Amino acid sequence: MTLVVIAWLYVALMMAVAEATHSNGTVLGAVFTFLMYGVGPIALISYLMGRPARRALREARARETARQKSAEPDGGGEAAAGPVAPVRKEP
Repeated sequence: MTLVVIAWLYVALMMAVAEATHSNGTVLGAVFTFLMYGVGPIALISYLMGRPARRALREARARETARQKSAEPDGGGEAAAGPVAPVRKEP
């Protein structure tokens, strides 16, 4: 997948260079050509193709959090209290 991204960015860069060096072309046009034909589509496709990996990571974090909470005796971060409150002697 990385090779396809690099190749597409190379093609977009060559299009931008051709735009900049053409007699009717401008550098601003070349920048927009590179952004609209190169960076924009690559960013969108990379985001969409990375969705399954992000989902798996999110589910793994949720499972880990649930496992940690189930391992704690009272479900919290404090020590469990005794079953009967201690009785004080009257002075």
